[in-house]
Amino acid sequence: MKKGRLFVVSGPSGVGKGTIIEQITARLGDSVMLSVSATTRDPRPGDVDGVNYYFLTEEEFVSRVSAGRFLEHAYVHGHYYGTPLDPVEAAVEAGRDVILEIDVQGAMKVKETYGEGVYIFILPPSIKILRERLSGRGTETAEVVDQRMGKAMGEIGYLDRYDYGVVNDDLDRAVEQVLDIIKAEHCRVMDGEAEQIISEYREEK
Repeated sequence: MKKGRLFVVSGPSGVGKGTIIEQITARLGDSVMLSVSATTRDPRPGDVDGVNYYFLTEEEFVSRVSAGRFLEHAYVHGHYYGTPLDPVEAAVEAGRDVILEIDVQGAMKVKETYGEGVYIFILPPSIKILRERLSGRGTETAEVVDQRMGKAMGEIGYLDRYDYGVVNDDLDRAVEQVLDIIKAEHCRVMDGEAEQIISEYREEK
């Protein structure tokens, strides 16, 4: 069975990552799985373990960190957050793709611990349009928008660490481009796969 792939998706706030991923998962169905983070914070009303987060005690979380069972993790506002390795490995071995939406810092940590990921950066059509999108939400002050814009420029500076850049100037086109990337990556011959494929052909003789 051909393995699945891990697709790591990053991009500035307001660029439309979540909407693109929603459409990708709707199109691909069970062949793809969204990575679910783990946390030590308490569940909120409506949270479902294994769907919104994997809820762990601090002792459980630290133990799994020590055992190397996280792709990345961080301590934020008094709680641990991280991407569990086991569900990703299980899905990939079963031939399913995994999509991980994560910020640049987290993506760089995943890159250090998981060598076979495919890294996709979602870009805005322009900085001006990104600012308009953030301001148009109407939920943030001008000061917060300025802060987000500063962070966005810092994140875009990591573009050369990604395999692909997709500009979200038209949602349908951006979705199609990400789907094309996924299809292309399944044609890539990964380390160790060539020998297996050749062996299978030889056995058919």
